[in-house]
Amino acid sequence: MIIKSFVDWAIALEKNGGNIYRPWMDYELELNGLSEERIWEGLKTNFQAMKDATESGLKDDMTSASGMVDNGGKKVFSHSKNVLSREFKEMIGRSLSAKEVNSCMGRIVAAPTAGASGILPGILTTMIDIHKIEEKKVLEALLVSAGIALIIERKASLAGAVGGCQAETGSAAAMGSGALVYCLDGDFEQISRAVAITIQCMLGLICDPVAGLVEVPCVVRNASASAIAFSSAQMALAGFDPVIPVDECIEAMGEVGQAMEERYKETAQGGLAATKTGKRISKKILQQDIEIFDEEKNGDE
Repeated sequence: MIIKSFVDWAIALEKNGGNIYRPWMDYELELNGLSEERIWEGLKTNFQAMKDATESGLKDDMTSASGMVDNGGKKVFSHSKNVLSREFKEMIGRSLSAKEVNSCMGRIVAAPTAGASGILPGILTTMIDIHKIEEKKVLEALLVSAGIALIIERKASLAGAVGGCQAETGSAAAMGSGALVYCLDGDFEQISRAVAITIQCMLGLICDPVAGLVEVPCVVRNASASAIAFSSAQMALAGFDPVIPVDECIEAMGEVGQAMEERYKETAQGGLAATKTGKRISKKILQQDIEIFDEEKNGDE
């Protein structure tokens, strides 16, 4: 069965006895022709890479070539004052650090994109720290989050160039909120509500990378999206009703993405990229690139 919506997912659950992640395991088995054991191994490898990115971002120097990324994750993680709680502060730090690894050319897992690569690592590593979730449950949650991404991709988009940042960090936050609910033994309805709430919160977010680099404001949006994922999961677990069904929320995301002006879709021509400071940074980085190119060219002659 091809699952194109949460309604399709619910129908699949009726057929398999209610195992939430099973339809996506069956999809992987059919799509890739791999054994179930190989798929679990792949998920374990991906999750290890997520954990490694989080850890290296908090340990190694995370200064990007542009200088716009400068060890923000570890600054937040180790700060002495907690606005809410130590766990919340550390979740923000982990999400920042994992995304900074991407900005500094490190190894990450695009979940669903490189620009949103800090969200799931920050969320899941914090969940394990707080609730001591077993690894098997986390791997199942990754399958659940992948299924959420696939539905969003089919009904809207996962690409900033198509739907703005709502399609990247918004989708990752939706994946994360669903994974959170699953890890805490929430049912399918609660997962659906968490995704709907998250999308409602992220709807309309533009993609406006300064100088065309996936750094500002991309890094900080990974942290804010992680926070939204946690609040959405909390509301969904408590029985909060988002009113608009999840499939309709995703369709609204697609409609907003189509209507969004091109300058707000990863072109670096609008939003923060078009500010005076954004333009100055862009000009500076372009000049640096030209100088590097000239040096390399002269060295080859």
